[in-house]
Amino acid sequence: MYNYLVILFLLFAFGGCSTSPNFQVANNEKAFEQEDKMILIALRAEELRNYTIASDIFNILYIKSDKKEYLYRSLKNDLSDKQYEKIVKRVDEITLGEFKDFNLIRIKIVALISLNELELAKTISILLVQESQEVNDYILASEIYVKLQKYDTALKYLESAYAKDFNEKVLDRLSVILYVNMDRKKDAIAQLESHSLIYGCSKLICNRLLSFYSDENDIDGLLSTYLRLYEIDKDEEVTKKIIQIYGYKKDYIKLMTFLEDSSSDDKLLLQLYIQLKNYDKATKQAMKIYNDTAEIDYLGQNAIFKYESAKDKNDIGMQSRVINKLKRVLQIDDDNALYLNYLGYLLIDHEIDVKLGMTYIQKALKQQPDSSYYLDSMAWGYYKLGKCSKAEKLILKVMKLEGGNEPEVLEHYEKIKKCKQIKNKGKQ
Repeated sequence: MYNYLVILFLLFAFGGCSTSPNFQVANNEKAFEQEDKMILIALRAEELRNYTIASDIFNILYIKSDKKEYLYRSLKNDLSDKQYEKIVKRVDEITLGEFKDFNLIRIKIVALISLNELELAKTISILLVQESQEVNDYILASEIYVKLQKYDTALKYLESAYAKDFNEKVLDRLSVILYVNMDRKKDAIAQLESHSLIYGCSKLICNRLLSFYSDENDIDGLLSTYLRLYEIDKDEEVTKKIIQIYGYKKDYIKLMTFLEDSSSDDKLLLQLYIQLKNYDKATKQAMKIYNDTAEIDYLGQNAIFKYESAKDKNDIGMQSRVINKLKRVLQIDDDNALYLNYLGYLLIDHEIDVKLGMTYIQKALKQQPDSSYYLDSMAWGYYKLGKCSKAEKLILKVMKLEGGNEPEVLEHYEKIKKCKQIKNKGKQ
């Protein structure tokens, strides 16, 4: 894994040595007739992972054209083919110990690291840093010191590199050494957070913070970082994580605000409004979802929450609109017990049409014959019709069921009991 990372670094350092099939050289003029054809053959060899052939062809291209891009590409293929001794020999023959071509020196250093010739690699990398003063060379030197387990020195090289242009890739590597190799976990996180505060939390920095906060089981740190990451990448998985953490923390107000701002989960936001008993917002949210999805259930919910959020429940116009919506729902979903009961109870309670209301309740009871809520509605219908004995019989049954001690049930019971008493006195 270590060698692989170093090779990736090397490829990053050589902007012209891309692995893309759209390989181009700095000088676009053909040096000889078959140049383009040979490039295509070499690239095809790379695709087939036949690195020896690819290296040989790029080397021929270099010899025939004297274009350094071909030489670098040839050596890159030698790296892929793990021909490390061959690379060292080739570079030495070309450079003759001089530091004129930094790219070749870097390739040699990577090969030496892969051969575990760390002391020689270290010596050359120190000289390279002194000559080039380039950030990538500081990183390469630090990698050698990490391999030698000299973490303090590796850290110094990375700090020097970071101070040059505050490169986030340098900081990322620096933070890993602090956190993993030196067990300076707080320092690693502090470095990343400071960079984030000044320069912003890029994907690279945010993801590194997430890995550290996850390892520390720091929920607040995770939430803070996911929120920053969401600002630059409104990814579905990031959104899910934010929602999960808010839910875990039971911070429903902030979760509600996040869902309102992000419009990331309209249905969850509706459930949150219901949970918080914010029926006014639930009314609008249910209608929004209905308009977006045409799912009839949300029209039913809109009707219910419209009634529940009404300041004046005796408003005839509001009642009419709610009733009409519920009837539309039942035209499509005619056996939905919830809406059958709600419509029936509304017709009964406001004495709009008690008998029609009871027919709706009867349909609901066919679906759920032991529901305390639906039996209570039926008892209330009998009460409104003045059939107090039937009402009392049902309400007593309701009080033995789950939900039978609800305030509304107890209120109904008291009124039904008084009704029964008055009826009995009338008979006497």
